[in-house]
Amino acid sequence: MSEAADFARLMRELKDRAGLSYGVLARRLHTSTSTLHRYCSGEALPAQFAVVDRFARACGASAAEAVDLHRAWLLADARRRAGATAPTPEPAPEAVPVPAVAAETTVPVVGPAPAAGTEPVVRPSWYRRRAAVVAAAGLAAGAVAVALLAVTGPDRGTPQAGAGAGAGAGAGTGTRGSGGSASAEATPSVPGAAPGATPTDPAAGTAQPPAPSGEPATVPAPASAPPPMPAPLKAAVRSHVWAAGCDHAYLAERGPGSVPPPPVQADAPAWATAQRAVHAGSQIVEVTLHGTGGGAVVLEGLEVRVGARRTPPAWNVYQMSQGCGGGLTPAVFAVNLDAPRPLARPVAGNDAGNRLPAPAFPMRVSADEPVVLRVEAATTGCDCDWSLDLRWTSPAGSGTLRVDDGGRPLRTSAATGRPVYGYALEQGRWAR
Repeated sequence: MSEAADFARLMRELKDRAGLSYGVLARRLHTSTSTLHRYCSGEALPAQFAVVDRFARACGASAAEAVDLHRAWLLADARRRAGATAPTPEPAPEAVPVPAVAAETTVPVVGPAPAAGTEPVVRPSWYRRRAAVVAAAGLAAGAVAVALLAVTGPDRGTPQAGAGAGAGAGAGTGTRGSGGSASAEATPSVPGAAPGATPTDPAAGTAQPPAPSGEPATVPAPASAPPPMPAPLKAAVRSHVWAAGCDHAYLAERGPGSVPPPPVQADAPAWATAQRAVHAGSQIVEVTLHGTGGGAVVLEGLEVRVGARRTPPAWNVYQMSQGCGGGLTPAVFAVNLDAPRPLARPVAGNDAGNRLPAPAFPMRVSADEPVVLRVEAATTGCDCDWSLDLRWTSPAGSGTLRVDDGGRPLRTSAATGRPVYGYALEQGRWAR
């Protein structure tokens, strides 16, 4: 079954289960009944995923069914794009005209007479037609040879004015034998040029001198590849997110007497920069994504890249709060930076006893429908530089969006066995 047929089958199954007519679904999708029928029959494929997403919602598809439908659409759309860009086959070359033959007869072969007592060798007329084609080719080759002789003149070792051949260019390129003929070294050819032509400079359009013996001819460098298309997404990254708005810890080299009181979460970036502090043990990153165009963009996956692993510094740990909590634990993508190949693993959340479903790709984002991704990375053994690559696709193309800390890698360090300080409000200082 083809990719388009598999996608159409999933659409029909969802429609039949929902018990909705083509007319009702077409009104909900803001399309025509005939167009929707062509989608479900496999005769056409939606150009944008937004139509597929609205169809799945209208039919009450589950999250798993929506993922299957999206995957089928991506495969079918990729197949359609590949077919649209397939090269058109070149037409077959025209047949060479063959002189007409009067009748299908056999004729004796021209040559020595057969021996006595033997019959003459005969050939069918098709053999004569092939011989005529070969003879015509021989006549053409002879005409070319005559033309070359006319160009080079009686002294074949010296080209005449207007000749483009490279033979005899430079001293020592040809040696004259006793018969007066010259043998010349072949000039390196340029792809696409006629045989024997002198390489030309495509920019100036003038003939260039042939390369000296033993040196390759200069070939124009291929055109540079076009730059990648910009991502139709805008990302706002918060790299200092505290659990429940108050629970977080930083590593800092300074002693407790030189570190100011803990800030509120909104002032944490400036405070950490001033203290040259590093996230201790874990880090929560929140990414808010908006579409920048008129259409929808599909987020396909999130990949973790660890750029460097160092030994955790022997610094002090400063807790931003002595204890806080709340009834909400958001769903996140959890990352174990100590793994050889860290993955963004979906983890469900909790809201006062109610389970919050784990985030799952694909996700749909547009200018009117933003998406918030929450990533929580943790380590117990390294001082890690890391970043995220967000894969996306849209009707205009696909690509990857790098998520980091304003052009620099995110940094999280283990803090096991380090001195831990909390701020004592009644004493106005950091204490263990």
